[in-house]
Amino acid sequence: MSTETLHLNIDRADGSLQRLIGLVERRGFHIDGITMRDEGAARRIEMAVRGRDDGRCTRTLGRQIDKLFGVTRVSAATFHPEVAA
Repeated sequence: MSTETLHLNIDRADGSLQRLIGLVERRGFHIDGITMRDEGAARRIEMAVRGRDDGRCTRTLGRQIDKLFGVTRVSAATFHPEVAA
């Protein structure tokens, strides 16, 4: 399965990052990489994910992430490891 990068904005509230990572793992995805940077009261996150099997859909994962309190999904794009640093 290919790796995709999710672009998110998340509140910097206590436990918000832990809830996000927990959701991704419980939904059957591996996190191949994560980049974060603070922007005021929010945190900008780029998370490279891939399903544990071919039955996992990142669109479905994105809809589940959208339901998390304090998270706004910006976009998803195909991840190219040679470009990411």
